Order: sequence, then C-alpha cells, then structure tokens
Amino acid sequence: MKNIVLLVERLINICGLTGDAVPVVRHVLLVLITVLIAAASELVWRKIIVPIIVKATKKTKSTWDDILLNRRVLLSAGHIAPAVVVWALLPWVFYQFPTVQTVLTRLTAIYITVMSVATVIAFIDSFKLLEGEKRTATQQYFYTFFGLLKIVMIFIAVIVVVSIAINRNPMVLFAGLGATSAILMLVFQDTITGLVAGVRLTSNDMLAKGDWITVQNSGIDGIVEEMTLTTVKVRNFDNTIMTISPKTLVNDSFCNWKGMEESAGRRVVKRLFYDFRKVGIVDNETRSVLVGKGYFNDGDIAKDAVNVTLLRNYVERWLKGNSAVNPEMMILVKQAEATQSGLAVDFIFFLKNKGGVPYEHDISGIMEYIIAITPDFGLRIYQQTSI
Repeated sequence: MKNIVLLVERLINICGLTGDAVPVVRHVLLVLITVLIAAASELVWRKIIVPIIVKATKKTKSTWDDILLNRRVLLSAGHIAPAVVVWALLPWVFYQFPTVQTVLTRLTAIYITVMSVATVIAFIDSFKLLEGEKRTATQQYFYTFFGLLKIVMIFIAVIVVVSIAINRNPMVLFAGLGATSAILMLVFQDTITGLVAGVRLTSNDMLAKGDWITVQNSGIDGIVEEMTLTTVKVRNFDNTIMTISPKTLVNDSFCNWKGMEESAGRRVVKRLFYDFRKVGIVDNETRSVLVGKGYFNDGDIAKDAVNVTLLRNYVERWLKGNSAVNPEMMILVKQAEATQSGLAVDFIFFLKNKGGVPYEHDISGIMEYIIAITPDFGLRIYQQTSI
C-alpha cells in the first residue's frame, strides 16, 4: 500500500495540482483504489475460490463436505474478505484524518464481527442437511448444543460490537455482567428451561424428530418436524402445524407411538354389545346354519353350547387366519362387564398395517364381517331405539 500512496503522489505532481485540492484528490484516489481492491477480492473469492472449493468437494466420495461447505456458507464467508481489505488499508488512506480513520476502522471491525458470526451460524445450520427424516438421540444432542452455541455466539458478538463501538476491552464488559446475571437469567428463562427440558427428552429417549406423538391436552396428533431449544414443531395429520414447548412435554404427559411403529403390529380393541334376549343355548335351526355355512363341523358343537361362546371361538379362529392380522401376537375375544346396553364382548388383536388408510380399512373390514355374521349365531347387536 505504501507504493500505491507514492504512486498517487507522483500522479498528483505530474498533473500539477497544488494548494487545498491536493489532499482532497489524494484521498479520493486512495478511496477509489481501496474500493477497487476490496471489490476485486470479493470477485476473486466468488468467481474463482468458491467454484474451486465446490468442485473439490463434489469429487470426494463423502457427502458431508458438500453439505457443510455449501455455497451459502462460502458466499457468506466471501463478505468478510473485502472488509478485511478495507480494514487493513484504512490507516494508509486516511493517515491525515485520524478521527475519520478511527470511526471507519471501528465500523469495519463491527462489520467483520457480524459477518463472521453470520458465517459460523450458516455453517452450523448446514448440519441440519445431514439429517434424514428421523433424528437419532446423538443428532438431537448436537442439534440442541448447536442451538445453544448460536445463542452464545450472538451474545458474545453483541458484547464485542459494543466494546468496539465504545473502545473498551471486551473482557471488562464480560466482567461487569456478573452484576446483571439475574436480569440475564430472567431474559433467557425460556431458553434455559427449554434447554434443560430438551436434554431430558433426548437423554431419556422420550422424543426425536420423525416421531408420531399425541398430546391430549393440546390437541396435537402428528409427526415431530423440528425440535429446538424452546419449541417442538409438530405437523398434524390434517397438515396443520402446532408448536409446544419442551417444558410442557416434560411436565405433562404425551403419547409417543414409536414403540408401536417399531413393533410387529398395532393393537386394536373393539367392543360390541349383544342383546341379552338373544343369548342362549344353540337350537337346531342355528346349529344347521352354522354347520351349513362352514363355521363349525357338526361334531364341534356341543348340545349345551351357547351361541355367544361359539361366536367368540369362531372369531378368534377366523382372526388367526386373516391376512391383515398378526397371528404371532395376542388374539383374544372376551366377555367384558355387562351394561344396560347389553352383553359386552371385546375383540382384541394386532394388525400388520400400523397406520394410515390401510389400518383403518383393515379394522372396518374385520368389524363389518363380525357384525354381518352375528345373525347366523342367533344373536342380535344391541341398538337403542326411541320409544
């Protein structure tokens, strides 16, 4: 830069400028040269260095470098280079105007600080792209830590910016924060409690990204899309998005369907009420119907067999052979507590399809079949009618 200053002086002498115009022309030329050098540095970074890094990362077999060193991170870092150039050249440009030099140096230093933090935050955010639809407990730990790290970095950046603006040592400001710790605790109360609750959720493997949860008190029933320090974002099955704090999930109760999704089947418990007046010993007509339609062989029906018992036995046998039901898991048809609505019978089984439209269709098909065969056993499902 010293040679550039000497060159500018020679140009001014060659042009024959004298008097008060010399300092003005000198500083205008030096400012233009500084701007050109800064612009050139950003252009070199954007047009040469960034493409080289992108091509180098694409040639590697791993994908993490493509994600972490993406264009957003690299372009954000490119904003720092021209600022560093300006900051380095300011003492040579405004050496005759120390006040202007001081002000511009501080502003440039503040800009470098802000853009450096923005670049690091962009780098941290790129870690999200390494995740799949599900987020493991380890990934959630890192995600929570990175969220806290971003807050700490922003907080430190604010302190550094203030210290640059007032020309004080940042350590002095940090030392003075001890007196205001109570205020800081109040300001960051939600963040601190959210962090603690988030750690509890992940350390106990209670919740992860991609889990299906149900929160009765909040009307939430959907898939966890995001977990941050202060909120858990859930997309309900009607595509509405609801947010809830980790603290609420920890303090209250919620249902995580992860265990069901990882199991071999989803439990179904259905109940039908049968009219007491139709419960009884199987007569000859009913016996003929049951044998004729292939529910039982004639020798399988005892003389004192009860129609409800036969229904329970047949439905259990039929469920074990149903392709939608997992026969390796519990299949039970049992009598429940009777009510004024009739004799209650519970149908308990596990379906292979554990969610969505197939699950609902399987349940409907099974229960519709049971309802349809009820008259063949001489039974009638209770149905309340108005008098």
